[in-house]
Amino acid sequence: MGARKLASDVGKCVRAIMSEMKTNQGTTTRRSAFSRRSFLQRGGALVAGAALPQILPSGVLAAAGRPGANDRIGLGFIGIGRQAEGLLQQVVRLVQARYVAVADVNLNRARASAKKHDAVPFQDYRRLLERKDVDAVITATPEHWRLLICVEACQAGKDVYAEKPLSLTIREGRLIVQAARKYNRVFQVGSQQRSTWQNHAGCHLLRSGAIGKITKVIAHNYPSPWEGQLPAQPVPDGLDWDMWCGPAPLVPYNQDLYLPRANPGWLSFRPYAGGEMTGWGAHGYDQVQWALGMDESGPVEIWTEGPRFDPPTYTKSESKERGDKICSEPKVYFRYANGVVMEPGGASMGGAIFHGENGKVTIHRGVCESDPEEIAIDALRKRPPDFNDNHMKNWLDCIKTRAKPVADVEIGHRSATVCHLGNIARWTGRKLRWDPIKEEFVGDQEANQFLDRERRKPWVAPEKI
Repeated sequence: MGARKLASDVGKCVRAIMSEMKTNQGTTTRRSAFSRRSFLQRGGALVAGAALPQILPSGVLAAAGRPGANDRIGLGFIGIGRQAEGLLQQVVRLVQARYVAVADVNLNRARASAKKHDAVPFQDYRRLLERKDVDAVITATPEHWRLLICVEACQAGKDVYAEKPLSLTIREGRLIVQAARKYNRVFQVGSQQRSTWQNHAGCHLLRSGAIGKITKVIAHNYPSPWEGQLPAQPVPDGLDWDMWCGPAPLVPYNQDLYLPRANPGWLSFRPYAGGEMTGWGAHGYDQVQWALGMDESGPVEIWTEGPRFDPPTYTKSESKERGDKICSEPKVYFRYANGVVMEPGGASMGGAIFHGENGKVTIHRGVCESDPEEIAIDALRKRPPDFNDNHMKNWLDCIKTRAKPVADVEIGHRSATVCHLGNIARWTGRKLRWDPIKEEFVGDQEANQFLDRERRKPWVAPEKI
């Protein structure tokens, strides 16, 4: 095809599409159908047929479920509270993405965020998932909502960034992994220490045998969740409280349930989260899984030592202190198949202390230290010049390349599983044997009942993906 003929045909294509855009200008849904990505999809065949790869190199054209290499990724936020606002500030500083839409059960909050960033607000996340200009979603809701949002996002062809912990139960985590794999989604979990150089260097030097065989690991003693029966308060205007409760039981609204870390906040109550065992444990245990080479496995035995677990029931607003103290007993121990025992102790909440035959290494958020100290010093000096310490950028880059991100969904599921195992050990009060391949307790029907939970209709989960 000659250059003049090509220019003529491309011009006709442009005029036809622009005419259709003008005709359908009245609705948001129709406008979104004619984004730059859609233009490339519809005009790409014409240009590709011209056999001029020097004009459009491989990868520049968009495809279903995959933005083109030169497209800005359209992002939708599901839940725009405290944690999501922090993630949003990361997004707006990156050129690869644009903030398209937001959904929050608190419609006033969604509208405020949308107005500030020229996005479209929704109260029901399912309406956001219907938008063709949303390529990927970021969700930071309470954990009791994680399963349905993540699975339905994958089914809608959206890539996903989900805050940690990935799941409320072990079974839910596995369903999320299955959905991400079935629908070929790029799925990053918000374990941001996976993108921190000090943590990266520390975990890799341990896996390389720098201190010889690891003999034991000291983790933090994370508290489990407790029960709550807070008094009713008026539901704020614009908040769909029934939907906030979602799959969990419908209970009266209370501000100190609605907020994550308040007096005490939903993160501490069992129907909605796993307490700090999953809140901070998803960071600390993740480092242990990484350092021990267990990203696709986990411990094989879990047991407790100390007083019987006896969680309080909060009937009025008060700080987390009393509940955290009570629910830190009994202490929880884990043993891996290679004989390494992880025990609670003086490690920071975001890391662990690794003891080996030839020394010890301490890893926590942004810190890698060792005894002898030259082990860590040498490892930290080897930072590659192209090391990417931006967790969000890693996800966005992988959306373009379709590579696995540094905190892939399987990694997030396995790290959250360790947290869930710790809670189940406290709830049952006996030694448990865990099969990390079948993901079930060996010969313990009662313990296996804690692998999942009941969900309130209509927010039920699929039996399988």
